[in-house]
Amino acid sequence: MAQCTDQQVNRVTPALFARYPDVCAMAGADILDLEEMIKSVGLYHSKARNLKNMARMLVDKYQGQVPDTFEQLLELPGVGRKTANVVIAVGFDGPGLGVDTHVHRVANRLGLVDSRDRNGTEKKLKEIISPEQWNKAHHLLIWHGRQVCKARKPDCSRCVLQEYCRYYRQQNQA
Repeated sequence: MAQCTDQQVNRVTPALFARYPDVCAMAGADILDLEEMIKSVGLYHSKARNLKNMARMLVDKYQGQVPDTFEQLLELPGVGRKTANVVIAVGFDGPGLGVDTHVHRVANRLGLVDSRDRNGTEKKLKEIISPEQWNKAHHLLIWHGRQVCKARKPDCSRCVLQEYCRYYRQQNQA
């Protein structure tokens, strides 16, 4: 659920999945009930609609199974590149490199890429990192972004990547 913290999603999903335990139940969900259940995650009108429509598509087109190709995942309502990459990587143990705010920020600060948008960051990272390493790189970049290279105040003094980091070099020129 984009634009929301993992913690908030984790608070909402147990009750949601208790009420709608499978894709058929979700496909038949009352939209107003879905909206009420996920209201705290923000943008709940469109997210509820996407959840219901995605479940319907999974039932109608994929016999209730989540497809395992990037292209098919992108066809699902509400699924973008980041989610498709994460589903491939985590759900199917295939090569996926989801670019969230942390991955985008860290990759650009380090100088691995020079991109204004997440799609550009994803493309460039996939060019320079072998597919066998995408899953690991995704998790390492997220961890580094959450623990060390934070958005507002990166903790460069704790960073083990200082000597490779474009941002650190720029901050310490003088």
